[in-house]
Amino acid sequence: MKHSRLSAALATSAVVAVAGAGTAAATGVLFSGESGDLLSKKTLSTASSKRPPQNVILLVGDGMGTQEITAARYYQGVREPLDVDRMAMTGFDTTWSVKAADQPPYPPDYDPDSAATGTMWATGEKTIDERISQGPSSAEDVPGQDLRTVLELAQRQGKRVGDVSTAELTDATPAVLASHISLRGCQGPADMAACASETKAAGGLGSIAEQEVDHGVDVLLGGGRARFEQTITGGPDAGQTVIGSAQGKGYRYVTDAGGLAAIPNGNKPVLGLFSSSNMALEWTGPAASTGKGNAPVACTENQRPANEPSLAAMTDKALELLENRKGFFLQVEGASIDKQDHATNACGQIGETVAFDRAIGEALDYQRRNPNTLVVVTADHSHTSQIVSEDAADTGLPTGYSTNLQTKDGQTMSLTYATAGYNGADNPPVAAPPSQQHTGAVVPVWGAGPGSAAVLGTNDHTDLFDVLRP
Repeated sequence: MKHSRLSAALATSAVVAVAGAGTAAATGVLFSGESGDLLSKKTLSTASSKRPPQNVILLVGDGMGTQEITAARYYQGVREPLDVDRMAMTGFDTTWSVKAADQPPYPPDYDPDSAATGTMWATGEKTIDERISQGPSSAEDVPGQDLRTVLELAQRQGKRVGDVSTAELTDATPAVLASHISLRGCQGPADMAACASETKAAGGLGSIAEQEVDHGVDVLLGGGRARFEQTITGGPDAGQTVIGSAQGKGYRYVTDAGGLAAIPNGNKPVLGLFSSSNMALEWTGPAASTGKGNAPVACTENQRPANEPSLAAMTDKALELLENRKGFFLQVEGASIDKQDHATNACGQIGETVAFDRAIGEALDYQRRNPNTLVVVTADHSHTSQIVSEDAADTGLPTGYSTNLQTKDGQTMSLTYATAGYNGADNPPVAAPPSQQHTGAVVPVWGAGPGSAAVLGTNDHTDLFDVLRP
């Protein structure tokens, strides 16, 4: 059975109760200074509004659980709040997916992937891992029923829609909005071997890249150019690349930061592909290791090539291009928080979290100028990194793979990764850390703007669909 979001009445009661506690007490140190008005009567009234917002901005930090956001906050300096800390409405969502079965009820899977979790907020339904906006079925290789998405509903109301990511645009999280396919790996026309019945030649919708263009998404910005350079093999666009198909449908195509900045506003859609695969990392640093007492290191910042736009710049441009009197829906993903967590690279992970937070700042600044805008921030699932005692290396106990960082406060912060590989005498870890695994903990959800009180409490990720939908 699906959980229910807080009713409007309960949400109103909750925020009024918080207000009654007093702004200073309720907000704490992170909400002091210029953010001290976060729990004003006006903010609380807006948060509990029943009127649907004109614009919706969803920002997803892939793999950004509470440990990941805390690591970024602490590395930057404990007295320097992140932009996400400007958001007063905060709750938690469960993220469990389901396993394939002959019939419902489908068994729960407590450690989901991004395809299943993205499908939850995109459609309001549970599905199996690897599946993109299709329902569950008897087996992974048996396609499920296509599920309508929040982006498709926004389009039906005449709203403009956008999808921005630092991953390949065909990766799971951006894919859930404008494609329906049984396996997330079927990203381009040449990647369809496992989805043969869903190719255009077989009468299906085609690969993720093809579907994103065919959906007419107004703004598509991110990586994954190689997927869009593949040749379409069926349907009316057979023989063209996906990029060629997009241009034939009126898309303006850009490949670098300068080209993106130069695009004027207008009704024609925009396809920006800034890397052949995932976009470049913002920060670099050593991967975690099994050694004890590693010397603390500082991260090397500002590593993104100048010709690749930052996530904040892509967010700002997308907002500029999407703005119109009917409103819009925009999803923005900070993708490589997850990818660097898998790689046990604390600096890469933190740098991507900080870059994602800057995109949150752009969205909140837009919301302040355009108050009929709902901003929601969340993660698709939690991940492996943990902040542990800097003395843990001296205990003699297994700690997995670890990194010691020198924070901007001049202190040592120790992060460990221990969901793959085992630091024990009977099974010593390999020198190169294996890819770490997701975890099943609840993820934080933040909200600002009309209706944002709906994120309060503990809910399920499927419930987020009703918050986002027009």
